[in-house]
Amino acid sequence: MFLDLIRRRNPKFIEAVQILHQKGQLPANAFILDLDVIQSNAALFKKQADKYGLKTFAMTKQVGRNSSFCAAIKKGGIDKVVAVDMAGAIACHRAGLTIGHLGHLVQVPRAEANFAATLKPDYWTVFNQEKAKEASSGAKIIKHDQALMARIRAEGDVFYKGHEGGFLAKEIIKTANMFDELDGGHFAGITTFPALLFDIESGEVKPTPNLHTLTLARETLEKVGRHNIEVNAPGTTSSAVLHALANAGATQCEPGNGLHGTTPLHAVEDLPELPAMLYLSEVSHQVDNLSYCFGGGLYIDPVFPDYDVKAIVSIEPTVSDKDLLSVEIPAAEAIDYYAIIDNVSGHAKPGSTVIFGFRSQAFVTRALTVGVSGIQSGNPKVEAIENPFGETVNWPNAFNPNNKEVII
Repeated sequence: MFLDLIRRRNPKFIEAVQILHQKGQLPANAFILDLDVIQSNAALFKKQADKYGLKTFAMTKQVGRNSSFCAAIKKGGIDKVVAVDMAGAIACHRAGLTIGHLGHLVQVPRAEANFAATLKPDYWTVFNQEKAKEASSGAKIIKHDQALMARIRAEGDVFYKGHEGGFLAKEIIKTANMFDELDGGHFAGITTFPALLFDIESGEVKPTPNLHTLTLARETLEKVGRHNIEVNAPGTTSSAVLHALANAGATQCEPGNGLHGTTPLHAVEDLPELPAMLYLSEVSHQVDNLSYCFGGGLYIDPVFPDYDVKAIVSIEPTVSDKDLLSVEIPAAEAIDYYAIIDNVSGHAKPGSTVIFGFRSQAFVTRALTVGVSGIQSGNPKVEAIENPFGETVNWPNAFNPNNKEVII
């Protein structure tokens, strides 16, 4: 879905990756990041968010918390992140970024709360009283007063299956008072997910009922004298939706795919952010008119209905239509050892570079992530090869049992 976008708006990226792979400098089964473009995207996003008075926390899970990605967005002016889980918090902290938001989407496990408190996140989201107590208790140990966010819900709100949870919005006053009574924590604001969603039929990003729930809860709090409430409203965030968030009363935004130009809206409309992420594979072998390329990262975030997945397959740098081949991706319930390339043309040969463009979630795969700088200036340089936990992998020596670096 995003390959045509990359071919059209960032062809240098594809060609540089093809050259580096053929030189043996990039691993197959890897998400590659164009760090120059990511830095530029971060800068323009931050400028727009600042215009609307929105705090910006970057989401890094889609890129496997890659440290060079973290460095690029920091250079672009974004120095705080939202950690989807504790693994993300640790990786981003290690990469030198401040934890702006923790506990949303994934709550902090009980035994990890004390350690989480030492990271001193700007905001910590909790779904219930027990989690609020755990967070405040951890903060108390280090003599810190933790700002707590309440995840809220109301009848009619929409959640992805398995993402449900939170306090009843109609009880927000009671919840806020309870937070303030905690020793080590206090009430800071409210959040939900998703606040915005891409609508396939209209090709637009639209507010969910959850965003209205946030607005009503904020107004309820203001009526009893609670002002300066933080309103965190994540979901499908690009620079194009920031005005809508600000108009709804949001104070925080959390770009993820927006920082590498792969939100659903980017697929149907040219937005300011350029595409800066692709998936790299390599042809392994052939059987009759089919070629097989390595998998491991073939998780396509299902924001669009099934479509004819294509890849550029070549041993030379190219973005030409003639090098586009249809590819069968393994079903979601199967292990993605390989993808199958329609090779009637005969040029998808072992060793050929295979370039995909799709909306990714690198942290749920077994793919590596690789940051490359200098692509736009014509001097590409591999900056970081890491596993999905943001840990350095000494590729290809990672597979040597005598190697002391991280082994994947």
